[in-house]
Amino acid sequence: MFNKQSTTVLRKVFLGFKYFSTNVKPKTGIVMLNMGGPERLDQVHDYLFKIMTDRDMIQLPIAQDVLGPWIAKRRTPKVQKMYEEIGGGSPILKWTKLQGKLLCDKLDKESPQTAPHKSYVAFRYVTPFTNDAFTELEKDGVEHAILFSQYPQYSCATAGSSFNEIYRYYKERKFPDHLKLSIIDRWGTHPLLVKCFADLIRKELEQVPEDKKNSVIILFSAHSLPLKTVNRGDAYPSEVGATVQLVMSELNFEYPYQLVWQSKVGPLPWLGPMTDEAIKTYVQQGRKSFIVVPIAFVNEHIETLHELDIDYCKDLAKEVNVDFIRRVPTPNDHPLFIQALSDIVKAHLKRKLPILPKFLTRCPHCVNDNCIDSKQWFSKVCRI
Repeated sequence: MFNKQSTTVLRKVFLGFKYFSTNVKPKTGIVMLNMGGPERLDQVHDYLFKIMTDRDMIQLPIAQDVLGPWIAKRRTPKVQKMYEEIGGGSPILKWTKLQGKLLCDKLDKESPQTAPHKSYVAFRYVTPFTNDAFTELEKDGVEHAILFSQYPQYSCATAGSSFNEIYRYYKERKFPDHLKLSIIDRWGTHPLLVKCFADLIRKELEQVPEDKKNSVIILFSAHSLPLKTVNRGDAYPSEVGATVQLVMSELNFEYPYQLVWQSKVGPLPWLGPMTDEAIKTYVQQGRKSFIVVPIAFVNEHIETLHELDIDYCKDLAKEVNVDFIRRVPTPNDHPLFIQALSDIVKAHLKRKLPILPKFLTRCPHCVNDNCIDSKQWFSKVCRI
């Protein structure tokens, strides 16, 4: 005969088994959208090929079907060498899987009515691809799939490309009748994301020597965009700027700061000032102490581990005689970041709005025919 206390214990054991057993069908799927990165050197060419031929990501001035593959082939040896220098491959899949697991563990506890939760990685240019994620998701019998962009600030070239790929996937097949779909497309001003970045910055500021603290500049570095993309009305620059302002408000605006841009490719004009050029110019002005913040990235990959750490914080800093420079880590598995992800999902579910009007609105000068078809499709199929 069980007493009340033993019955409670058994119930907890059963629930624990229910939620963590691999045989239990997940009710809610969290599809984590990102660009991805090659884990092995032999993946680099195909990765670059997919980027250079994706017109959502980049529009080459002429003959993209010819010029894109040529650029990918030409750049492969150089990019492979860069990946060799950071350990032979990108850690973005490792971090995304960990973030997804920690998020779902937290959601299982904080949102039991939508549990069990399971995360699915949908990379754009390397495995696991969009079709891999949705094949697994459908096989699992997920009832509600939340498309969760892992770009905090929205750009048509990044998050937009991932959403368009989902539309193209289902353009070729029937959308499951039982599946509910909803979208989290941007979250760059979430208070816990802001607090996470502020906490990471404070920890690096603690390393600044006392005689340098009055001269240190915080450089918020984000992936740049071609100016023609910006001029079409892409929301990304303003959304990155909003994140920066909120982070600095959390830091009481105690230090000078500047939003700068990195990762320019090709000869066309891009949004600036560029991160490396800003460092050079500040040194010429007599400012030689820097904290570099990857404000638009949520996990480590080649643009943080090589471009920021090696190209700028090591090689460039030595070249121009920087006195002090440190790079702030990306959020990765920071507790505040994982709580931010959980709060974003819970607020999304509570709002009962499967898709925000901003997502359905095209840029004023949009030239992508695929964009309008994609948005119209999402407006019809998304529901909570």
